[in-house]
Amino acid sequence: MAYTDDAVKAKLSSLNETQESIVSVAQWIMFHRRHADRTCAIWLERMRETTVNKRLTLIYLANEVVQQSKARRKDDFLVAFSPVIAEASATAYKGATNDVQEKIRRTVEVWNQRRIFDKPIQEAVEGRIIELDKSRSGKKTGLLGGSLFSGEGSNASAPAELQPLLPLQTAISKASATSNPALSAATAEYDKLTDADRPTPSPPVYAARLSALLKTLSSAETAVAESIKTRQELIHGLEDLITTNRASLEKEQSQLATTSERREFIEKKKREVEDAIMSGKSAADTSQPAADGTPHANGRTTSSAEPERPQVEALTPPPTESLTPIHSPKFTATHNPLADTNIPNGDFNQHSPNRPFPQPTTSTPVYLENLPPQQTTPSDPRYGTTSSSDPRHGASSPAKKRKLDAEFEGFGAGEDAMAGLDDDVAELLRAESGGVV
Repeated sequence: MAYTDDAVKAKLSSLNETQESIVSVAQWIMFHRRHADRTCAIWLERMRETTVNKRLTLIYLANEVVQQSKARRKDDFLVAFSPVIAEASATAYKGATNDVQEKIRRTVEVWNQRRIFDKPIQEAVEGRIIELDKSRSGKKTGLLGGSLFSGEGSNASAPAELQPLLPLQTAISKASATSNPALSAATAEYDKLTDADRPTPSPPVYAARLSALLKTLSSAETAVAESIKTRQELIHGLEDLITTNRASLEKEQSQLATTSERREFIEKKKREVEDAIMSGKSAADTSQPAADGTPHANGRTTSSAEPERPQVEALTPPPTESLTPIHSPKFTATHNPLADTNIPNGDFNQHSPNRPFPQPTTSTPVYLENLPPQQTTPSDPRYGTTSSSDPRHGASSPAKKRKLDAEFEGFGAGEDAMAGLDDDVAELLRAESGGVV
């Protein structure tokens, strides 16, 4: 279908709330993006003339067109919708039900999150909706809890010093959103009518175009003048804020200098007190006279007597005897007959208690009964003195024998030790003992 005004109006009239319808009309409109300005003008005219329920569908259509244009990096419709989107949003929002208004708020929120329009355009859209909420409810309310809109939602969190400047900034955003499109349109019409390369139309047509251009230039002039006035008020408020902050800055700088001087003085005083403590001149010593009345060099008295040294217990190790267990055997040095024998160095260490005593070389067993009555074992310092007179050594000690006889008197007397054993076992034991048992 060729692009005409009637074709655009027909597409907008057939539009419904289904996604298929909105996407189909949006694709047709974006296909004819060369006529973006004319399409947006017809769209705004349709927004004004249609019913309240139909306006939400037109907002959805504009949303689909601008988001697709943003994704494809085609700015034709973004530029074309910027001058009219604030007025169209306010027209759709005014008189709508709460459900429709909530859907329009969500659409504007999406524009803000995805940065579809420039900041002044977005602020203008939000400002128009906030004004409608104020006029309807009679109290200050923000859109969507005031989380994304720069009007009332941000006033609550702004400092008190910036509160007077926020309305001025909002007014500048609105004025810019109005003046920039009007100025662009006036400049474009002016270039067309004053272009020397274009043919001059007939005088009636030329006069009508000049009259239209004059109105456009007048509107642009008024919008720019309003923007200048609002911006001057904002600058004046900013200058007052700067003056106040400069005075506060000078005061804080003076306070900083005073605080620094006080800190340096206290640090110096602290060092003096610490030096006095280290040199033994504490405040208590210098404020009271000494015990002997000895005067200081500065006229004060001090004591020359030194304090007595504390009694310190000597760290002397205890004697060795105190570490020896009670009833320990005492070592008695005796003559070692093995020392007279010729033993090579390294074969026998008489001071090594771990060296085994030499074993007898005979292959026949030695029994105590076969030893001579006066035979004694050699004396060795490792084992102490052994002799026949020592009752602790020797197999035939009379004292031990008397003790054993006394304790086991009558044990086995007159009895056969082999009684009760088998004959072959008893004979074997008698053979091994040599007939003693």
